[in-house]
Amino acid sequence: MTDRSVIVAEGSQLVKIMRRVAVGVLVGALALLGVPTSPDPASAAPSHSYLGGLAAALARPNSSPPGANDWRCRPDAGHPEPVVLLHGLSNDTVTWDTMAPVLAAAGYCVFSTTYGRDWLGPVGAVTTVQESARQIAAFIDRVRLATGARQVDLVGHSMGGAIPFYYLNHLGGVPRVNDYVALGAPLHGSDVSGVQTALAAALEIPDVGPRLARQCGGPCQLTPGSGFLRTLNPDPRIAPDIDFTMIVTRYDEVATPYRTGMLRGRNVRNVVLQDVCPTDFTEHYEMTADPVAVRIVLEALGARTADRGCTTVLPFLGPLPR
Repeated sequence: MTDRSVIVAEGSQLVKIMRRVAVGVLVGALALLGVPTSPDPASAAPSHSYLGGLAAALARPNSSPPGANDWRCRPDAGHPEPVVLLHGLSNDTVTWDTMAPVLAAAGYCVFSTTYGRDWLGPVGAVTTVQESARQIAAFIDRVRLATGARQVDLVGHSMGGAIPFYYLNHLGGVPRVNDYVALGAPLHGSDVSGVQTALAAALEIPDVGPRLARQCGGPCQLTPGSGFLRTLNPDPRIAPDIDFTMIVTRYDEVATPYRTGMLRGRNVRNVVLQDVCPTDFTEHYEMTADPVAVRIVLEALGARTADRGCTTVLPFLGPLPR
């Protein structure tokens, strides 16, 4: 074996060891919080914690979240549209570890994909909005073909809640969508708690700006004041037959100001999580696991939910044990 082969083999082994250590730390943290964990994703109860998604991605990299991508699933009369889940600057394994199994248990055909991969490896939504939207359009067509459904319901988080407007406006997506649900979407641009302001200044630097923009992709296109926002055109009036549900949290640190995730229109329902549950301290990343947000998504898709409770939900960690 050559020296290079030895180095590669040792490096690979080190990565595996680090992954096992990271999984152990996360599982231990979840156990201390009273969050159920299981080596079998099919039998595991939803964690309702962002950490649960991270642990899943470390333990089962590049895997579909539990309950998603059963290509034999067929919609029924009570759940006529398959649900397509779209992550933000992350991937589907991390983002939908809670939402996917909850929706599947409620009777929906659930599908997810990691779109827009480039230089960040397993992290998606880093290509341009146009390229991400094309990949999303192709995935939706695949879901429709496999299930026989004329339309799908979209549930998107962060960039995944904004990019579909390009699909609606420019890729013929309007007749293919029934419900559009977004959580913490930077529809009108985001300054990421001030970070994007500095980034916008860097984009104006000759020579540096164009190269940075190519690497930054979609997130740079949604810089406040960007001309691309007019191209994105997040206007619900373009699709009067689509029901839009926009869910935001006052504690969002990424899609800021948090009202960037809200729309106006007769076919729009805006929901501020803290108006529903004042003790819900969910921030941007916890939103897709937050039990209050999950319940609102279910209701937006037409499901009946019995739990109307309000509990204390911590950023990243999820609900405190009752």
